[in-house]
Amino acid sequence: MDQLKLSLQFLQTLHLLLLASGAVATTTFTVVNKCDYTVWPGILSNTGIAELPTTGFLLQPGDSKTVTAPTSWGGRLWGRTLCTQDAAGKFSCVTGDCGSGKLECAGNGALPPATLAEFTLDADGGLDFFDVSLVDGYNVPMLVAPKGGSGNNCTSTGCVGDLNGACPSELRVTSVDGKQGVACKSACEAFGSPQYCCKGAFGTPNTCKPTAYSQIFKNACPRAYSYAYDDKTSTFTCASSADYTITFCPSPKDNPSQKSWQGQNPKSDSSGSSSSSDSPPLNNGTMVYVGAMDESELSWSVGTHVSVKESQAIAGFVSITIALWLLCHL
Repeated sequence: MDQLKLSLQFLQTLHLLLLASGAVATTTFTVVNKCDYTVWPGILSNTGIAELPTTGFLLQPGDSKTVTAPTSWGGRLWGRTLCTQDAAGKFSCVTGDCGSGKLECAGNGALPPATLAEFTLDADGGLDFFDVSLVDGYNVPMLVAPKGGSGNNCTSTGCVGDLNGACPSELRVTSVDGKQGVACKSACEAFGSPQYCCKGAFGTPNTCKPTAYSQIFKNACPRAYSYAYDDKTSTFTCASSADYTITFCPSPKDNPSQKSWQGQNPKSDSSGSSSSSDSPPLNNGTMVYVGAMDESELSWSVGTHVSVKESQAIAGFVSITIALWLLCHL
């Protein structure tokens, strides 16, 4: 019994010391619903990464919820709309449904079309990579705003306009009664051709190009992904452990105007390629990201981030050493 008490005391002491030292590093996502309707956010972790404690919840208009993730987390978050529960208890949504039959998505992703916020934290060079993607279509306005991070490319992104009303008829998803547009499909989902899906002969950055349909999304939301290889103006990075606010239906004061966003995007030459000398490619091993940082700024940001991580590791080692010393003297 005495050994059990000592073990419990040891674990409690170790846990408190780790928390106090900041060795257990986390990233906070604050999800806010400013729509005039209910949104049911869903969360999916990337392959090989543990699911977060919550993978689905309800947000009434004006509500918010904080979700904490490890700094090494990667995954996506989206909003489900027009959700109901039938007599048998099965939960489903008209847009963004994850097919779990429950409020929690429990490892299931969004059924297109859905506006996606995508994150890969503490990735290449210790940077957080994030974007808002319309590659799987659109269902709800969304803004992702970092807080506390650093770097010239550490800035808000999203799709803040309502695309459902402007959606072409061939891409439009309507409400059950057919009277209202509630989502807008991607051309890939609507037609399934390799050209729109960036597959087969169109499966490389050189062969997969913007289409008339992806340009509709891009013109309305210049910082959001509009097709699979739309990296140059749509991927953003933060160093130094940022937290993030994800807002559904943001108000005008929550985001810069489309004009100012376009002014901050890398400019293209007549060939369509980026001509900004301040936008070096950052390769994370699977995708090339291009942002508005020069190499000296990137080196500084990465160095700062690594220093934070190293400090956390040292603090953790010291905390464990102290805890072991305390255990030996109990």
